[in-house]
Amino acid sequence: MNVREKVSLLPHSPGVYRFFNGDGEVIYVGKAKDLHRRVSQYFRPPESLDRKTRVMVSKIADMMFAVVESEEDALLLENNLIKKLQPRYNILLKDSKTYPWIVIKKEPFPRVMLTRRLVKDGSRFFGPYSSATYAHSMLDLIASLYPLRNCKLRLSEEGIAAGKFKVCLNAHLGRCCAPCVGTTSKAAYDEMIAQIETLLGGGVRGLIRENKEKMAAAAAELRFEDAQVYKERVALLEKHYSKSAIVNQTMNDTDIFSIVSEGEEHFCNFMRIREGCVVQSFNMELEAKIEESPEEVLAAFIAEMISKFGALSKEVVVPFAPAAEFDGVDIVVPQRGAKLELLKLSQKNAGALKVEKYRHEEKVNPEEYNEKVMLALQRDLGMRDLPQHIECFDNSNIQGTNPVASCVVFKNARPSKKDYRHFNIKTVVGANDYASMKEVVNRRYSRLLAEGEPLPQLIVIDGGKGQLHFALEALRELGLADQLCVIGLAKRLEEVIRPGDPYPLFLDKNSSSLKVLMQIRDEAHRFGITHHRARRSKSQIGSQLAEIKGVGDVTAAKLLRHFKSVAKVKKATLEELEQVVGKSAAARVRNHFDNEAQ
Repeated sequence: MNVREKVSLLPHSPGVYRFFNGDGEVIYVGKAKDLHRRVSQYFRPPESLDRKTRVMVSKIADMMFAVVESEEDALLLENNLIKKLQPRYNILLKDSKTYPWIVIKKEPFPRVMLTRRLVKDGSRFFGPYSSATYAHSMLDLIASLYPLRNCKLRLSEEGIAAGKFKVCLNAHLGRCCAPCVGTTSKAAYDEMIAQIETLLGGGVRGLIRENKEKMAAAAAELRFEDAQVYKERVALLEKHYSKSAIVNQTMNDTDIFSIVSEGEEHFCNFMRIREGCVVQSFNMELEAKIEESPEEVLAAFIAEMISKFGALSKEVVVPFAPAAEFDGVDIVVPQRGAKLELLKLSQKNAGALKVEKYRHEEKVNPEEYNEKVMLALQRDLGMRDLPQHIECFDNSNIQGTNPVASCVVFKNARPSKKDYRHFNIKTVVGANDYASMKEVVNRRYSRLLAEGEPLPQLIVIDGGKGQLHFALEALRELGLADQLCVIGLAKRLEEVIRPGDPYPLFLDKNSSSLKVLMQIRDEAHRFGITHHRARRSKSQIGSQLAEIKGVGDVTAAKLLRHFKSVAKVKKATLEELEQVVGKSAAARVRNHFDNEAQ
């Protein structure tokens, strides 16, 4: 039976399917609410599939499936099979780190410690913690609150009763309650462990309330030493609670999921809210292999978090509905209020993961990083060609004086400073940015065409629709308007203006595309302002000499070239001035500065 025949016999039930290649290797694992309908979609006419999916389908030689009770079961089974089999075309969970956990060991008088190994031996694990610093701070808090043992003795009630153990230094220092010699009963020790489990589970407010009640009861019974212990615990817990990321004390227990995407790379964050506090924040990168939708990526991430952290809270906040349903869970896509602020906080964490990764790539493998930036820019702007060569134009003038323009060049997403150019505006009078832009663009590309130099794939105009319109006019006159991609970048909202599009394009503030466009725009502005200041300064200095009656621009230029500054011209003797500009002009200059000094 061939694959298509197997597909035609698939049931209309939730389940998981596996595709095999000719060598019997699993190349893809998928889940479906309706197996028959979902798998049949892969065997439609090839032109209806995206490129990567067509490649995968061409390699399918066999298929197997498993029916499950619900779509959620299918999602979890899919997640487990992907991690176990690592199929080539599935979403890749990039999680090579070994995150720290806090473990309460399964043993008599349990120890509480940090570990990076998740061993299913009956011990209770809390985490994983994306920050080892935070995990250590939690252990320090626990040690301050509860004098637990940290020795490796194999304690047993028989051994304790037989007096096999001796107290250690920690017990003498008050850091251990010394269960090894019977100082603390098992019931009292287990009560401390129960409170630690509550603390690690996010129940800080409940612990504060419980310890306050015990403090009041102990004081009423005149057990003042016990009351002092409870008072100190309350103080430590309140201090910890005040430092926690408090969201909203009236908010129910909630899980937050967010995604920041960059092409096929998806940076995800999971946050868990307990009693109004963020008690868990976990980042993970996922890489899509066959152009899965954001909804499918979000569902895969949720499934992975369930496998790591257990069942979801009754309320889950997401940026959009995932491609899966979860029984007994209220999926919320917030539009306003505290839940939207929570989602933004989660997205900020996901964005930080992306920035961290890209900064690392930029340092370790700059060529690969730059390639990603150019691919992202090509995709976001809908360009035909990869923007390996980008040029950006900016005008500079103050009230129409000394109008100049700059052109900066980026090659392979990096500045190419040897190709930067300054332009002094020649044909435009006054502060006319539009006409100045047309002149500069015309001069730049008429020269490149005349010299046979390569043209850029992307031209960025610093400004809005007006500047872009005049730049396009210049390119039309040169016959280049249809060959080059030209955009405007407006400063106010960093919106991208595209020719013929009445609506601006707003790129994601965290996207590498917008960042490189802003970088090249800011570089053009910096380069243009530097040249404008130099010209303005030069004209102001030259004007001091030109103010002298009988001294024109040519004479002033000669003096500045020789003496380098007006201050040195002032100090020059008559003989020194005569050697540069002749007797008549030298006498006028010398007399002017002598009279000025009186």
